[in-house]
Amino acid sequence: MGGFRWGERLGPAVPIAPGARVDRFEVFFDLVFVFSFFIITRATAANVTGRQLLHAMLVLAVLWWVWVVHCVVATRVRLGEGFVPALMVVGMAALFCFALSLPQAFGDLADVAAGPMVVALSYVTIRAVHLLLYWHVAREKPGERRLLLKYSPELACSTLLLTAAALIPPQIDDPGRAAIVRDGLWVSVIVLQYGMGLVAGAWGWTVASAEHWTERYDLILIIALGESVISVGVGSNLLGQPPTWPAVTAAVLGIFFTAALWWTHYDVIGPAARIALHVAEGRPRVAMARDAYAYVYLPMIAGIILFALGAELIVHEVADPAVPIAQPVDGPGVPLLFGGVICYLCANMLFQLRTLHTLSWTRLGAVLLLAAAVPVGQRLPGLAALALLTAICVGLVAVEVVVMADARRALREAVFEERTSHEAREAAWRGRWRETTADEPST
Repeated sequence: MGGFRWGERLGPAVPIAPGARVDRFEVFFDLVFVFSFFIITRATAANVTGRQLLHAMLVLAVLWWVWVVHCVVATRVRLGEGFVPALMVVGMAALFCFALSLPQAFGDLADVAAGPMVVALSYVTIRAVHLLLYWHVAREKPGERRLLLKYSPELACSTLLLTAAALIPPQIDDPGRAAIVRDGLWVSVIVLQYGMGLVAGAWGWTVASAEHWTERYDLILIIALGESVISVGVGSNLLGQPPTWPAVTAAVLGIFFTAALWWTHYDVIGPAARIALHVAEGRPRVAMARDAYAYVYLPMIAGIILFALGAELIVHEVADPAVPIAQPVDGPGVPLLFGGVICYLCANMLFQLRTLHTLSWTRLGAVLLLAAAVPVGQRLPGLAALALLTAICVGLVAVEVVVMADARRALREAVFEERTSHEAREAAWRGRWRETTADEPST
């Protein structure tokens, strides 16, 4: 018994099949990303300044690259089978520590702080887990291992840069200069990461299951939208005081415009892009997966975090009994709210352009209308500003339902036909479990 290795007892790693879907362990792993998005929003909401927003976007970009690498590994091996979940739990712990230390990543520059060092160590741990797992599953394919070695300089250099961002700035006497050096090192990490993805191109990488890839990104976008709902709830502070009609109204409006933004992606554009990725093969599929999902989803997530911050600030002011209901919104709440939605819609249009090679004039008009509404919203009370944004978002959805009626109906029919066909095959397969053998009594 002692001769068995744990890897043999748990089972081997299982490769991804062309029709693979996201399994439950991957959703479980995403809980840490939920916490990461929450930490980024909470740390920024405590003191909303231009520099804080910059730091939030830098942290988000580095975190997102970890997510992209995680998805690349998941295109090669099933993360919920064999010994892989045990290894990925180590990655989850590292990612959780990474998220916990994010508020201190850009802290006091006077001394070498633990926060930035934990960020660097956690980062290299989660990346090492991904590297070791991919190296293991590619052990019988020397070509894939050579491919992996081409990406290893990015891991080494990005780790060194994050470590330098923790160690070098405290040695600089001028705080302003030290902050510039630290921020510059973080920017260098991001340029290295995303630049490597562009330079590497389609170096032998494949997307075995387009279904798994699209579903993975759709789920993380839903998680980010869920973070905006949490922010509205935190801003309303309904748990800390008796509910008032302005606070309840603001919370309802927050749900309405978040649902409208969900609709703009998942009603037509998302399902149509999924089909487009299925149709593409070889390098065109890899390029589309990289450009539309790995890259363009980042500004979509950033937009969600920005409008979540704005929504929290506005709803908190609306829910405060000490603030007159007719008082115009104070602070950066309106620019963040409207600007975040503009960022989300612009990124969604880029996604549509890259995957479907089309552009919706309705969305372009909505973006222009939102931009024009920013100065108006800053002169309105918080509740009215939220109502204005909600009206624009819901109006966009209503117009598209009418304008895209024929295309939407054809797409929904195709998707529904595929779904019912897949469900019928699954039901037929599971029916074997109920079949009785000749020597087995019927129950």
